[in-house]
Amino acid sequence: MQSNLFLNNKSDDGIKKNRLTDSQFGFLLVLPALIVFSLIVLYPFLSSVSHSVFKAGMLTNEKSFIGLNNFKSIISDPNFTKILINTFIFVFGTTFLSFILGFIWAIILNQGFKGSEFLRGITLVNWIIPGTAIGFLWMWIFHGQFGVLNYILRSLGIIKENITWLADPKFSMLAVIIARTWQYMPWFMALLIGGLKGISNDMVEAARIDGANNFKVFTKIVLPSMKNIIFFILLLGIIAGLQHFDIIWVMTTGGPGISTTTLSVEVYKTAFQNWNLGRASAMGTIWVAILSVFMFLYLKMQREK
Repeated sequence: MQSNLFLNNKSDDGIKKNRLTDSQFGFLLVLPALIVFSLIVLYPFLSSVSHSVFKAGMLTNEKSFIGLNNFKSIISDPNFTKILINTFIFVFGTTFLSFILGFIWAIILNQGFKGSEFLRGITLVNWIIPGTAIGFLWMWIFHGQFGVLNYILRSLGIIKENITWLADPKFSMLAVIIARTWQYMPWFMALLIGGLKGISNDMVEAARIDGANNFKVFTKIVLPSMKNIIFFILLLGIIAGLQHFDIIWVMTTGGPGISTTTLSVEVYKTAFQNWNLGRASAMGTIWVAILSVFMFLYLKMQREK
C-alpha cells in the first residue's frame, strides 16, 4: 500500500515537472498570431526600412547604398510639404466630419422611434460597400459633364455652367473628403450609439427634473460620460484615414497635379509609376512613423482603461 502511494507521488511529481506554466501556455496560444504578424507585417516593414537607405528600382535587382539621401531628398522636396498638408487635411477633414455627422445621426436613431432599427441597418450599407465602388459612385456624382450634382445645381439655378469638381484643385479635395465621409460616417454612428446606450437614463431624467434642457443634458451628461469612447473613436478614425488609399485613387489618382495626393497615394506612385523603390520605402517609413504616433496614443489609452 505504501509502495503504491509512493509510486503515485512520483507520477504526480513527473506530471508537475512536465506541466506548462501559465506564461508558457499563453505564449503557445499567441505563437501562431506572432508568426502570421511577423510574415505579413513585421518582415515587409523591416524590408521596406532596409530598402530606404539604398538607391533601388522595381525593374532591376541592382541597388547601391546611399545612406539617408532618400530621406533628405524627400524632406527637401517642396512637393512633400504639400503632400503632408494634403494628408492631414484629408485625415482630419474626413475624421471630424464623419464624427459630427455620425454623432448627430446616432442621437437621432437612439431615440428608439418606429423604424429606427431599419434606418440604422440601411445606414450601415455605406460602410459595407467596397471603397473602389464608392469611388466610382462619387466620381459619377461629381463628373464635370454628366454628373448628378451639376445637373441638380443647374436645375435649381445655383450654377449656370458645369463645374469640373474633380479636375479643379479648389474642389477636388472637398470631393474626396465628402466621398470618404459618406463611407465612414456609419462606422462612427454604430460605435457612438453603443456609447449612448451606456448612459444611465436615471441621470438624464434627474437632470430634466432639475430643469436642464437638451443642450445642457448633452454638454453636462452625454459628452462627459462618453469622453473616453469619443477619444478612442477619433484616434481610430485618424489611423484609418492615414492608411486610406482606394477612394482617392479611383476618383482623382491624386490629381489634378498633386492637389489630392496623400502619403499613401505618393508611396504608390513612387513605387509603381516611377519605379523608385528606395524613395518609396523611405516615404513609407516616414508614413509609418506618423502612424506610430497615433498608434502609441491608442495603446496608451488602452493600458489606462
